[in-house]
Amino acid sequence: MKSLFFSSRYPLFLFIAVVLFLTLTSIRPPHPQDYFYEHIMTVVFLVLLVFSYRYFRLSNLSYTLIFLFLVLHIIGGRFTYSEVPYNSFFLNYFGINIDSFFGFQRNQFDRLVHFSFGLLLAYPLRELFWRVASAKGVWRYYLPLELIMAFSMLYELIEYGFAVIVGGDVGATYVGSQGDVWDAQKDMLLATLGGFFALTITFFINLRYHGFRKEVKDSFTVTRKTPLGEVELARMMQKRASRLRV
Repeated sequence: MKSLFFSSRYPLFLFIAVVLFLTLTSIRPPHPQDYFYEHIMTVVFLVLLVFSYRYFRLSNLSYTLIFLFLVLHIIGGRFTYSEVPYNSFFLNYFGINIDSFFGFQRNQFDRLVHFSFGLLLAYPLRELFWRVASAKGVWRYYLPLELIMAFSMLYELIEYGFAVIVGGDVGATYVGSQGDVWDAQKDMLLATLGGFFALTITFFINLRYHGFRKEVKDSFTVTRKTPLGEVELARMMQKRASRLRV
């Protein structure tokens, strides 16, 4: 029997699962207004995935990684990131006090999700760069990491803007810094480390089959021999002038 993971219907299964999970977690959330704001981008992202599926279908592996990240984000949106009761969960069901064991002084769920942002989304972004931008060699690893860093920075700016516009307890809850003045910087660092870790694993897997020499060679293979800048500008002007003369 063909595994569900390799089935063409696997992404549909993941989509239904994440929509059901989002629906269930929307029932009486502790902070309804914050829950609404947290999931504006979630809904937009899901809509983009649906509309892009027909024209740009990702691998089942990429959809799985995206699904895992969305599950973590939905949990954070349900309780707000700074109040996710992970410690109570482990204490009640496994008898383990996570915070005491690791010496945590704050709720660390938001740190986990920021790290997971890089860890779980780096590979789908790598697939995007490879298939759309035709990135080669080491650029297939470096450029996705750069985009992870850029998205992480953008999200922190969105949080800042939202907190300034909305203000009050809702704005403070949405940011969820928990009194840490370096919260944004730590979140961006963790996303970068997560992406670096994921792409390093991918690199060594490919290294086993392709070898390092091919990766380096592909990285510096020039596909366009002529430069851009003034050379390209002159070419475009000449081409336009030729069309006008005709």
